[in-house]
Amino acid sequence: MSQVYLNGAFMAPEAAQVSPMDRGFLFADGIYEVIPAYNGVLFRLDEHLERLERSLREVAMDNPHDRQQWQALCEELIERNGGGNISVYLQITRGAALKRDHAFPEPPVTPTVFMMTSPVAVPAADSPDSASGSKAITLDDIRWARCDIKSVSLLPNSLLRQQAVAAGAIEAILLRDGFVTEGSASNVFIVDDGTIVTPPRSHAILGGITRDLVVELCRDHGLALEEREITEAQLKQADEIWITSSTREVVPIIQLNDHPVGSGAPGPLWKTLARHYVQFKRRLCGLE
Repeated sequence: MSQVYLNGAFMAPEAAQVSPMDRGFLFADGIYEVIPAYNGVLFRLDEHLERLERSLREVAMDNPHDRQQWQALCEELIERNGGGNISVYLQITRGAALKRDHAFPEPPVTPTVFMMTSPVAVPAADSPDSASGSKAITLDDIRWARCDIKSVSLLPNSLLRQQAVAAGAIEAILLRDGFVTEGSASNVFIVDDGTIVTPPRSHAILGGITRDLVVELCRDHGLALEEREITEAQLKQADEIWITSSTREVVPIIQLNDHPVGSGAPGPLWKTLARHYVQFKRRLCGLE
């Protein structure tokens, strides 16, 4: 039976109860992270916890645990749910106050901490020679101005992602003022005349853990990479398009708005990067 964690206790999901006065429920006043684990080993844990700490600081919320405590909770939850390839979702809200008020509770209330797990599907990068690729569409970026904060306020993302699903695509690649920002739940890379390009970090995108690892791997293996703005025209003319996220890793996009990307198949640079990514993951998680 699966288990979740809520405010100091492990329990069955149906036993977990959160107050309707919780600010996460009333205001989406909360922060979250999704941390994959392979072979039961948490992947890039320090980087995820560093981003969690940053998001909490940006919304003036105290971190209820230090890194060692977070690691222990994640590892126990993974063990209680069977280990293997699994992702840990953790969420912290500002807690439940006695009355609904836009201002933060004063004095502060105890934050609500919730954690659960989900299985991780086999990613495309694990089999680069047989991967078929995926479809994406472009949409206007209607989200707020602080996308660098990993907030639970995801209604715009959900609306955008649903439009993609309705169009038979796996992702919406977002455009703001004529430039690519990111996907509704991913970061974006293109290949432009042999150079891998991704938008630079800013308030307009989330600093993706997988995005940063891809940047590291490109530099470590001598692959030409630039962090610079990508115009809508450059996206549509790209030789390759990739999206990255912690649970999907690096996915090749072979069709954009019903038009083929490059040759209409996963490109050679994606295959090269995918192999480097999988080798890194296997070394880190003892899968070799």
